[in-house]
Formats: sequence, structure tokens, C-alpha cells
Amino acid sequence: MSAERRLLEDAYTAFNARDIDAALAAMHVDVDWPNGMEGGSVYGHEAVREYWTRQWDLIDPHVEPLRFEIGEDGRIVVDVHQVVRDRNGNTLVDEVVQHVYLIQEGLVRNMEIRKPPV
Repeated sequence: MSAERRLLEDAYTAFNARDIDAALAAMHVDVDWPNGMEGGSVYGHEAVREYWTRQWDLIDPHVEPLRFEIGEDGRIVVDVHQVVRDRNGNTLVDEVVQHVYLIQEGLVRNMEIRKPPV
């Protein structure tokens, strides 16, 4: 899993730095990405770019991976500490969630967000 972990760690670093191009470089061109802010999903690089640009205009999210593991279905499960602030710096969300990735041909093909098991 070391190549996949490195890919995801670099993507988290790029996301937190607001480097969209570097983050998108980790994704398949037809990526299926969750729209955690409004619900549903967005598909493809341009849709993810538009979603993140819109999101970052409204809120300031920061995600820090805590733990990586391979799930029973072969997808990579990452426990993530997510802190979301409004544009004034007030904390809106401070929680641990799971990001679950399907990696195909060395790129993120799909990601879902879920609550970690209790």
C-alpha cells in the first residue's frame, strides 16, 4: 500500500495548501468525488475543481490523515481529522471521519465519506 498511501498523503497536502492541480493529479480524469458540502457527487476533474473553488470561497476546511488501512473490499480507508472553519476563523466542524478510496491504475477513481464505526 506504500505507493497508494504516498499518493493520498500528497493529495491531502495539496488540498490543505489549496493546490488544486496537484490534488487533481492524484485523481482519475473521470473521478467520482463526494460533494460533502451540498450532497451527492461530482464527476471528473473540472467538476471537482469547481466544487472545491466554490467550497473554499465559503469555508476553510483542513483534513489531516490519522490512519491508513486496507478494507475488506480492498479499498483504502483513511481516518481523517477534519476541521472546518468559516471565513472568519470560527470552528464549524471538528471531527474524525473516514475517507474510503478506490484506487485504479495508480489514481483515485472514487472516494466516499463515512462516519467511523463506534
